[in-house]
Amino acid sequence: MDKTYSKFRFSLEEKNNMQEAIIQYFEEERNEKLGILGSENLLDFFLDLVGDKIYNRALDDAKIFYKRAIEDVDNDYYGLYKG
Repeated sequence: MDKTYSKFRFSLEEKNNMQEAIIQYFEEERNEKLGILGSENLLDFFLDLVGDKIYNRALDDAKIFYKRAIEDVDNDYYGLYKG
């Protein structure tokens, strides 16, 4: 089965950092031991659950940002007109 994190193209280091954060969270907040396999499964679960939604929201936010930037460029352009 194709892993979700490859769909999002996380490097091995990024994936390992996320898994370590999950393991640490479970130890500190829930007083539970979670191994590498468990943390990988949990990461995959949440990426499957919300990954696309977060990605799409980021695209929507970027579109709004660039739309405003283009409007500013347009306003600046017409502000340069003489007469």
